[in-house]
Amino acid sequence: MNVDFKMIGERIRLARKRMGYTQEKLAELLDVTIGYVSQVERGATKISLDLLAEIASVLNCDLSDFLSGASIRTEQYYVKEIGEEFKLLNENEKKLVRSFIRLLLENRSK
Repeated sequence: MNVDFKMIGERIRLARKRMGYTQEKLAELLDVTIGYVSQVERGATKISLDLLAEIASVLNCDLSDFLSGASIRTEQYYVKEIGEEFKLLNENEKKLVRSFIRLLLENRSK
């Protein structure tokens, strides 16, 4: 089984933003460099399970939040990921997303 470090990093990024932390703040809390946090969030480096557990603790998440579905892209996976990203949008952006989805659905049957 392949581990999708890019997806794990994306989940870390979303959790960090939900907490209102910058990369700098997360790096400080973990005692790592900002560059390392950036690499982890981009999936450019493999992260140890120990550090992943520490990140989960700092971000008040369950370790499984970062790992679940990291190698399997199912419909549930997409719904959860899109839902998490949707929460970060402002009201105008949410309306645009909804309009875009409706447009996609309308044009699918043509």
